[in-house]
Amino acid sequence: MFWRWNFTDKKPDEHMHKLGLLGRNISYSFSRNYFKVKFEKEQITNITYENFDIDDISKFPSIIKNTKGLKGLNVTIPYKQVVMPYLNDIDDTAKEIGAVNTIKIEENGKLTGYNTDCYGFEESLKPYLKPHHKTVLILGTGGASKAIAYVLKKLGLSFHYVSRTPSAEVDFTYADLNETIIKQHDIIINCTPLGTFPNIENCPDIPYHAITNNHILYDLIYNPAETTFLKKGKEKNAITINGLKMLELQAEKSWSIWGLK
Repeated sequence: MFWRWNFTDKKPDEHMHKLGLLGRNISYSFSRNYFKVKFEKEQITNITYENFDIDDISKFPSIIKNTKGLKGLNVTIPYKQVVMPYLNDIDDTAKEIGAVNTIKIEENGKLTGYNTDCYGFEESLKPYLKPHHKTVLILGTGGASKAIAYVLKKLGLSFHYVSRTPSAEVDFTYADLNETIIKQHDIIINCTPLGTFPNIENCPDIPYHAITNNHILYDLIYNPAETTFLKKGKEKNAITINGLKMLELQAEKSWSIWGLK
């Protein structure tokens, strides 16, 4: 299924461009505020950024058709995978990951999908890597974990998936995790929503007592800045990283893909 839209009709405000975030229940939106601040700081006055909060991906074509001046979109949960059939082309990296978080709308209406999550994650993790960091536990198997796995492969790190229920791609359930498994994995990455505001007391159920100062705990969550998962890691003197830098980096990568000024 491919959709092709034509932006040939010219209006008096044709110099105004629009960008936005496609998702569900996104009033908290990091992206909208990030670009609002960016545009103010850089005195960019001909571009706006808004949320496109839809309850079903079937409403996506109407956004493309009816939003004049739309040049690009970021995509967040739960649409990073289901939006792909609506696109005309998908970048090789996004295709391999199996998820799109950035869409560029060309002058001829062509929709091209990219993944900038992988760039944001890689560049935010690399400064903390040391030679002993070789094996990773990925907590969660959702869309976000796919970009994480792609980067870990690229960096030559081995990884194992952890989920609540067994499946073909899951190496461990949470019930399987013990002190030995935790100590065998130098990096633990939370790709689940556990601990996101307002449920900040929640955290993945892992044996935190086994974490040491040789570990990196990385949480894709950015609100709160320090989740319970990260607090428990810090108590064991582990390196802790939240998802804010990754989000900032992926946003700037999206901006460079859209090619606007």
